[in-house]
Amino acid sequence: MASFSRTEPRRVVDEGECVASVLLAILFAHLIGASNVSWAAFSGYMVMRGHVAESLVRGVLRVVGTAAGAALGLALTPLVVGSLLLTSLALALVGGVMLYASLTAKRAYAWLFVGLTFVMILLDTMQHPEMALIAFARTRLLEVIAGTGACVAVSTISTLTVRRIWPAERSAAASGSGWHPHAARHAGQAAVALLLLPGLGYWLRLPALAQSAVAIMAVMLVPVSSIGASGFIPVSRRLLNRVAGCVGGGLLAAIFLFLAHGSPVVLLLGTILGAAAGRHLENGKGTLAYAGTQFVLAVLVTLVPDDYARAHIGPALERLAGTLIGMALLEPVLLFWHLIVPGERKAGAAAEAEAGGV
Repeated sequence: MASFSRTEPRRVVDEGECVASVLLAILFAHLIGASNVSWAAFSGYMVMRGHVAESLVRGVLRVVGTAAGAALGLALTPLVVGSLLLTSLALALVGGVMLYASLTAKRAYAWLFVGLTFVMILLDTMQHPEMALIAFARTRLLEVIAGTGACVAVSTISTLTVRRIWPAERSAAASGSGWHPHAARHAGQAAVALLLLPGLGYWLRLPALAQSAVAIMAVMLVPVSSIGASGFIPVSRRLLNRVAGCVGGGLLAAIFLFLAHGSPVVLLLGTILGAAAGRHLENGKGTLAYAGTQFVLAVLVTLVPDDYARAHIGPALERLAGTLIGMALLEPVLLFWHLIVPGERKAGAAAEAEAGGV
């Protein structure tokens, strides 16, 4: 009972913080004119940590990384997007380098968002050439600022009030790992999958290429200690959890879409339930923690539309499709390497730690 009283209130507080941050992020996004409100809700959820100092640092890194990725996208996209070869090379180079930095650098979270923002801008422009590039980059930055601002506001209030009674465990200070050959090989494998993505997407007329690139980078973001000579096992586990989370979140979102008939109140209730349930699963710290994160994101992308009267299941299906396409490209690359390195296939199998993702 003593253990329950020490642990459970902290989890309840954390889940409440996430729900409050998501709701405030939605409000802020509408107030500042962001055109993809669900991404602001993503940021409000993903940035939240148990102490305002950690939330602030994480939020600043997300904003800085997004701004740098947007600037890189604005600079390079017009130069390469007219050529399938140049688009593929730019995607592989930037995505691979940023993934390596995300695995090894001290400010890994910022490097991750440089890469993610760049690939989203590049591939969305490739698939939708009529898209206003500057407007897309601007709204992506506004969305992250709205979500981060909401998170820091909620985290500040919580740190000064309920967290005095139920303080969160502080995370260890981030530190870089320096040159890491296994991480370099791991990032190179992701770069190969990214290299193939534009050509395959063009040939097969695949949807959701940006989601596919994000999925490839996100699932490859495993702890360096779990990579070893082959990242096939930890990444495959992460992929399966991503699919499970997307399916579970999509099903919950579909139920609330059916019940809502366009009612913002019902959709917001679904958002609250989804965010709390997913965070509860995530806080279990087991192998399904990453599925909990993906559960929430599938709920948010569906139940937090720009216009509640036009909410539909399409965004959740697109996220799932992107994950499956990314899996279809990435798994053969990882499996090929895994099979040609006999004696070291178990190198990554023992680690159960799961990093957070998008």
